[in-house]
Amino acid sequence: MRLAPLAVLGCVALGPAALAQEDVGSTSSSGLHGGSMATLLSKGYEIKAAVANGTRYIVFMQKDQSAYACEFVTLTKSRCGSIN
Repeated sequence: MRLAPLAVLGCVALGPAALAQEDVGSTSSSGLHGGSMATLLSKGYEIKAAVANGTRYIVFMQKDQSAYACEFVTLTKSRCGSIN
């Protein structure tokens, strides 16, 4: 469980390079009407937690009373959905 914070830091550190390659308009990155993690970060959402789900990571993001869960589909693509 101690690896989760390190994984988040790694994703944040590698995110800009990986997200530069992401196709924000694709259906896989728009997922469940939440958009991609890059879109949510640009809108001011903050990463609150990350958990391993098998071989993938689920990242929980929040801004005010709105929250999203984002799943990394691949290293460069994520899909997010509202959880409230």
